[in-house]
Amino acid sequence: LAFLFPLVATILTIIAIIWCLRVTAAEGRRYGGQILAGLLVGLVASIVIFPGSLLFTTVAFPDYFAQLQDMGRQVYEAQGWNEAEIKAALEVNAAGQTPFWQAFFGVVATMVTSLVVSLITAGFVRAK
Repeated sequence: LAFLFPLVATILTIIAIIWCLRVTAAEGRRYGGQILAGLLVGLVASIVIFPGSLLFTTVAFPDYFAQLQDMGRQVYEAQGWNEAEIKAALEVNAAGQTPFWQAFFGVVATMVTSLVVSLITAGFVRAK
């Protein structure tokens, strides 16, 4: 179930951006104004996503990172890696597998998604 939070957050952000850009187009905003509006939606979503991700990885699924490490170990073993290679890879991965960094990466991904969706949507949704 760990994949649900980012999936749901991404879908909700995309829906909010498309709705927002339709509204801003109806208000007469041009392409640049719509991009800024989409980025503002991403910023608001980030304000929700950061603490949501922290709660997700500390309260809802406190063993989330341990499970990631176990899954990584299984994948590496299945690929035929030796113990030293597995240990080195898991140590590298562990640096980014903290609640803070996962929340931070969620914010970055949200802003990138917001920019891309805004660029595309604003090209189709025009002021009338």
